[in-house]
Amino acid sequence: MLNGLNQWYQEAKSNRWFRYFTVFCRVVLALGFIPSGIVKVSGERFTALPATHPLGQYFDALHLTGFYYTFIGVGQLVTALLLLIPRTALLGAIFYFPIILNICVLTYAVRFEGTRITTFMLLASLYLLAWDFDRLKHIFLPKQSPPPTTSSNKFPVIFFGCVLAALISVVVINQFMFDIRPGNSQLECTNGCAGNDNPAACNIFCDCIYNQGKSLDACLDEYERAKVAGSR
Repeated sequence: MLNGLNQWYQEAKSNRWFRYFTVFCRVVLALGFIPSGIVKVSGERFTALPATHPLGQYFDALHLTGFYYTFIGVGQLVTALLLLIPRTALLGAIFYFPIILNICVLTYAVRFEGTRITTFMLLASLYLLAWDFDRLKHIFLPKQSPPPTTSSNKFPVIFFGCVLAALISVVVINQFMFDIRPGNSQLECTNGCAGNDNPAACNIFCDCIYNQGKSLDACLDEYERAKVAGSR
């Protein structure tokens, strides 16, 4: 089985479509970090989320950390630059993974609407690490010469079908993962109440987040209590 996986991996490395996809992932991931890095280095507040939004509260606190905030921005810009340079792309992928993993977990923790995008970025980061597995594995395993392979132009239908299926799965799972989200603004939050099973409880949740400025957990508790009261 391992020999079969290794053979498939070597064939993928010699396939031009996989190489195109790898370059695409590197460029897109780098572009995802450059704007946010510039904002942080400039000392500006990141995103236009209101201060009462759970993620907005986090960014407000982060903005007040002084040079640490700038340090994060520099780290993002350096990581993006490393990704764009072929000789340092692996180092960029290694730096990128823990950063985007932290961002992804954060967006899920606060039920941010951007969870789908951060999940896509995390999957792309994992792909880049897998792409250079032949270099990473030498950290743990003795170096061996790869088997000879020939270049291929065959389009990997199964692989890109799996990529498409993964993207669709992320979108669908995120759609049903949470009963309620705060949205990116009070208007977005209240507009979503029309499709909620309990619109009154949903409006209470939105008011708790944006007008009362309570924590996400506290507002979720109020939402659950309102749902129970509404079902009586």
